[in-house]
Formats: sequence, C-alpha cells, structure tokens
Amino acid sequence: MRSKERNDACMMEFLYFPEDKSEYIPAIITLLFFIVLACVAMIFIIKASRKEEEKTDHAHSQIEQHEKEY
Repeated sequence: MRSKERNDACMMEFLYFPEDKSEYIPAIITLLFFIVLACVAMIFIIKASRKEEEKTDHAHSQIEQHEKEY
C-alpha cells in the first residue's frame, strides 16, 4: 500500500496550480496562437485541395472527351 501512495505522490509533482492566476496568461496566449495557426493551416489546405480537385476534374473531362473522339 505504501508504494502506491509513494507513486501517487511522485506523479503529483508534475501538477502545478499556481496561486497567482496571472501565471496562466502566457499559456492562454500561446494556446490561442497555436489554435489560430492551426485554423489558418486548415484553411490553406482546404483551398489547395479544392484547386487540385478542379485540376483533376478538368483533366478527367479532357480525357473523357478525347476518348469519345476515338
């Protein structure tokens, strides 16, 4: 039983809840920064994917048109 209590105590060292809540501000700013960056990256990937889809559709329609001619 004592070893489990000691393991729990060791794991609790990693948790830190500051008394001064202003210490959370840099973490929140960093979190918001990376969320915005992730959203921008997602929008960029979606736009690039749509462009590739249009190119593929155009190439596919040209191939179908070419096959109909023969």
